Amino acid sequence: MSIVTVQLGQCGNQIGFEVFDALYTDSHCPQGLCSKRENEAYQASCKERFFSEEENGVPVARAVLVDMEPKVTNQTLSKAAQSGRWKYGQHSCFCQKQGSGNNWAYGYSVHGPRHEESIMNLIQKEVEKCDSLSGFFIIMSMAGGTGSGLGAFVTQNLQDQYSNSLKMNQIIWPYGTGEVIVQNYNSILTLSHLYRSSDALLVHENDALHKICAKLMNIKQISFSDINQVLAHQLGSVFQPTYSVEGSCHYRRNPLGIDWQVRPPLSGLPTLGKASLNRGLHFNMSIANLVILRGKDVHSADLGGFKDSALYTSWLEPINAFNVWKTQRAFSKYEKSAALVSNSQFLLKPLDTIVGKAWNMFASKAYIHQYTKFGIEEEDFLDSFTLLEQVVASYCNV
Repeated sequence: MSIVTVQLGQCGNQIGFEVFDALYTDSHCPQGLCSKRENEAYQASCKERFFSEEENGVPVARAVLVDMEPKVTNQTLSKAAQSGRWKYGQHSCFCQKQGSGNNWAYGYSVHGPRHEESIMNLIQKEVEKCDSLSGFFIIMSMAGGTGSGLGAFVTQNLQDQYSNSLKMNQIIWPYGTGEVIVQNYNSILTLSHLYRSSDALLVHENDALHKICAKLMNIKQISFSDINQVLAHQLGSVFQPTYSVEGSCHYRRNPLGIDWQVRPPLSGLPTLGKASLNRGLHFNMSIANLVILRGKDVHSADLGGFKDSALYTSWLEPINAFNVWKTQRAFSKYEKSAALVSNSQFLLKPLDTIVGKAWNMFASKAYIHQYTKFGIEEEDFLDSFTLLEQVVASYCNV
């Protein structure tokens, strides 16, 4: 089961490179505590999922690189080729923005439709190389401009053309201090469109990644490359295969790692609004948790705390909401590692904050003209606010 990765914009292309590099490096690390047979199955599974047949002895990433100008894609292609270990195929799509600026509406309403055929043709070529397509992994910024709008457009097209294949979007939650003045607008538009067309949103916060680099890794001058490498290791530790005690590889129905319903029910909601948040959240109630343990001592780890019914919504038993995968095959250079993938209330307050800030700007009509001139009307904003208020209300009442 193979996965086609779509790297969108500067953010998506830079992170995508680090993800493929981490996956390749891990698959060629010493086998650790697992058997030779297990390690060979592990390597074969990684190659089948993320790399196509070799060209001149070098594995080729199953990926399509998309950006609005050639600089970023050329740098990414060159960086992979120079490693000599793996490379990208020559599948990239770009064009100049023609004075549009970095604009979400331009990416969604103009750039996407204008280049829809060429982008989807490149994706189709990658799909045709797969013996069995499992799904798509789309890497993009949430709050960026043209790239985020284009990412929402491409995901919608993937849903239309590959409705039976999983679409997972990996999105970067912006710094709380702000990167661009309209990042809250971009965020609500991105989230609302992806909620309708994506099967799963895998979210990483820039602030949390930055804190890991500063406090856990003691990096003094943190670069985006440092942050992207941390992110890539987290993703790699989730996506690589795991094994049963008997040593058979887990080829899961969904190898991207999300086997639960990722959207809470929208029926029976309370009156929408901010009031439901005021009651306070003492801890993050979960719909589902997945723990992935790799390396030494995985079978002796105490996971009893994750089975506490108080952690989960009342309409789910812990046995149905909690899962654990274990393998003695260590990830990368780490003797042992643990990863948690959680569908919970963790992003409830950050989401409510972004929606609130965007609404305050919208109420004063600030910067709306930057969107309306490219076809995103005020009604589109109102639809996005309504949907995300429903999401906030649903998670408040988990």
